[in-house]
Amino acid sequence: MIPARRRFLTLSAAGMGSLLVAPQIAFARAQTHRRFVFIIQRGAADGLSLVRPYGDPAYAGLRGRLVETAGEPIRLDDVFALHPALSRIGAMYAERQALFVHAVASPYRERSHFDGQNVLETGGSAPYLVKDGWVNRLVAQLPPAGGEEAIAFAPTVPLALRGAAAVTSYAPSALPEAPDDLLVRVGQLYAADAQLGPLWQTAMQTRSVAGDAGARQDPASLGRLAAGFLVREAGPRIAMLETGGWDTHAGQVGRLNAQLRGLDTLVSALRDGLGPVWNDTVVLVATEFGRTVAVNGTGGTDHGTGSVAMVLGGAVRGGRVIADWPGLGPGDLYEGRDLRPTTRLDALMASVAAETFGLDPQAVTKSLFGNVTASRLLNDLITPTLLP
Repeated sequence: MIPARRRFLTLSAAGMGSLLVAPQIAFARAQTHRRFVFIIQRGAADGLSLVRPYGDPAYAGLRGRLVETAGEPIRLDDVFALHPALSRIGAMYAERQALFVHAVASPYRERSHFDGQNVLETGGSAPYLVKDGWVNRLVAQLPPAGGEEAIAFAPTVPLALRGAAAVTSYAPSALPEAPDDLLVRVGQLYAADAQLGPLWQTAMQTRSVAGDAGARQDPASLGRLAAGFLVREAGPRIAMLETGGWDTHAGQVGRLNAQLRGLDTLVSALRDGLGPVWNDTVVLVATEFGRTVAVNGTGGTDHGTGSVAMVLGGAVRGGRVIADWPGLGPGDLYEGRDLRPTTRLDALMASVAAETFGLDPQAVTKSLFGNVTASRLLNDLITPTLLP
């Protein structure tokens, strides 16, 4: 049974959000100004709608009613156009702070959300072969310097951040905010407790950092919340955010418009909240697999293979679409139905991680994704990092 005092601490802190902390753990912090944010799109985002290959002659005929959008697509080059709901990300592209990698996929070739997300988050070659997450292994690659290192803005630590390296998490609470008078009284109650006192102080510091954004879960508030933690000099350098709702089997046009507006708002709020720190920030957005090329009978798309990944931030060598485009002709599709992947998502993630923190790409690739050969890595995605 939980002692009365400790049970009360849990209930009182719930009004501030879910904070997972471990006593007597010193979190490692990289000796770099760089911030790295991994945003996962759970549900399999339709890359052919996010970044449209309008220059492919087969595209319009295969996509039919999915080509309809509320606005004109944002032209990126002679082949690709960005969905109009991603207007602020489109502005980042124009400022060379965004690039897109198309026809990308993890090694997974089936169509189960659970298995696909497991491969994406662990960095394994097949589901459930690896027990820890690739982002956690990245944390372990960074030189320790004291302070927090990594945080997930989620109710529980996602698989990508689980492992031997110590991390923390924070999520906005749906419960009413606890009155300040109650918080003061609880603080006085635990002030002399060697174990609960430091935990309570940490919770109060986190509440202060979260500010007003900590009480809401809309995309703008979540972006500001993440920025509030990452902008601190002694704060975490790695963060993970989760977005859901990308499984658009029916009514995709309206649903995807709303999803993309939310993602656009989230990234924009993160950028604005970081201020000058955005110039040292890299954001990787990826999903577990793509969706079918053809439209189904309910105005949606089913589980597919190839999709698109986004690399955003002031430290990105942007203004490009990277694609070894396979084509959408009848003989070009994977299993006759999906966008054929030509770039490995795990190779992209290894490349982004190594270049963001100025780490040895060979060592990072071996640690994070042992099944990726160095020859598959992408180069010159991120500007070189400078140690403080």
